[in-house]
Amino acid sequence: MDASHNVLLTRVGPGTPMGNLMREFWIPACLPDELAADAPPMRLMLLGEKLIAFRDSAGRIGIMDHRCPHRCASMFFGRNEQNGIRCAYHGWKFDVDGNCLDMPNVPQDQQFRSHVKARAYRTAEHGGLVWVYMGDRDQPPKLPDLEVFSLPPEERLITLHQRDCNWLQSLEGDIDTSHFGFLHVGAVDADDVAPDNMYRWGLLDRAPRYHARDTDWGTMYAAYRPAAPGTTFYRFAHFVFPCFAMVPDGEFGHMIQSTLSVPVDDTHTKTYVLGWTKRKQALRTLKDGSWIPGAAVNRVYQPRTNDWFGRWRLVANKQNDYQLDREEQMSGRSFTGIQGIGQQDQAMVESMDGAVEGIVDRTLEHLAPSDRMIALTRRRLLNALKAHATDRTVPKICASPEVMRTARGGSFIASENVDWLQAYDEQLRLAQSPAEFLHRSETSA
Repeated sequence: MDASHNVLLTRVGPGTPMGNLMREFWIPACLPDELAADAPPMRLMLLGEKLIAFRDSAGRIGIMDHRCPHRCASMFFGRNEQNGIRCAYHGWKFDVDGNCLDMPNVPQDQQFRSHVKARAYRTAEHGGLVWVYMGDRDQPPKLPDLEVFSLPPEERLITLHQRDCNWLQSLEGDIDTSHFGFLHVGAVDADDVAPDNMYRWGLLDRAPRYHARDTDWGTMYAAYRPAAPGTTFYRFAHFVFPCFAMVPDGEFGHMIQSTLSVPVDDTHTKTYVLGWTKRKQALRTLKDGSWIPGAAVNRVYQPRTNDWFGRWRLVANKQNDYQLDREEQMSGRSFTGIQGIGQQDQAMVESMDGAVEGIVDRTLEHLAPSDRMIALTRRRLLNALKAHATDRTVPKICASPEVMRTARGGSFIASENVDWLQAYDEQLRLAQSPAEFLHRSETSA
C-alpha cells in the first residue's frame, strides 16, 4: 500500500478524510449503564475528540466538547445537576443540547446566554448501546439496523474492551480468516475433534481459497475448502460501513453477531462484540469436551480510571506480553501460549507498529491470495473517501441501514455444485428467524 493511502485510511480526527466519512454515521459511544442520572460526567474520547458524557436528571444523555465555551476549563470537573452540567470554574451551566442555561457570575443585564452554546452532539440509545452522531448535517442518518438488534434484550450479550491500535488494524483482524487455523487452533489436529464437527475440515486444510466482492453494505468474502465428497466448507464474513464486521466464528444459522471497531483516536480502538447468547461458537472444545488449549475466555479488566483511555482495559496487555506462557507454547499444547481467543487477536493487531506506535506501516506488507478480502476492503474504503471528498457522497448503507440485515457471518457446508452466492442466499433465507433456526438445530440434534 502507498504510504499516503495508509494515512488516509487510518487518521480519524476532525478534518481528516476518514474522520469526515466516519462522522456521516452514528457510532457507538458507550454503554447506557455507564451513565447514571445526575452522576459525575465521564471523559470520552471519540474520533480524536475529547468529550464528556453525562445523563441529566430526566435521563437524557449529553455528549459534548469537554471544554467550557467560557474559558475552556474542562467540564469533566463540573457538576451534573438539575438537568444540566455546570462548570466548576465560573458556574456556567449547559443542557444536553449545549444550550447555556445560566451565567451566575455575569450581572443579569449583561448576560448573553442565547449567544453561547457548547458543542454538543446528538445521541440515541439503541440496541443496548449509546450512539452519537458527530456530523454536521441538519438531518442525521437513520440509526444502524444490525441483525443483532432484532434479538430480545435478554438474549443479546454485549462485551467490549480497548485495543491500543488503530481502528483499521482491529477491523482487518476480524475479516482475516486463515489466521484461525494457526493463531487460535494451530496446535489442534483434525483427529482431536469429533468426526461430525464441520470445523474439522478447516484443520485438514489450513490454506483456504477465497471469493470476495463489494456489497451495498461494504464487502464480503467466503473462504472455502473441500469437505466430504461433493461438498464445500464455507466461512463467510463481512465488512460493514463505517467500522463494523460480521465474523465467521460460528455456525451460520446461529451466528447473529457484530463486532464494532470504534475509533477512539488514531491509535486506540473500542471493540464492541454484540451477539446472541444462544449462538453456537466455532471450534472451542476438543471431542472429549475439554477446552482447546488457549481458547478459554480470559476477559479480566484493569481497574477503571478517569483518564481518556481508562475504561475497558484488559489485564492481559502489551505491557505484560498478554501473559504469554512460553512453556505452554514450546510444549506444543498451545500454538501461541496466550490465553483467550480475543487476547490472541489483540496481541497480533497491537504488535503491528510503524513509525507511529499503534499504526502499522502497510508499505512493508507482502499481501498474499489469503488477503484478498483485506485488499478489497481497503479499496472500498479508499473509493468511499474519494467520493465523499468530491461531493459528500456517502455509502448507500448510510441512508438505507436496513441492507445490514443481509450481512451475516458464519460457517456452513454446501454442495460443491452450488455457486457461493447462491449458497449464501439460501442459508440466509433459512436463517431469517433465530428461533426457527434454534428449533431446527435442536430437533436435528
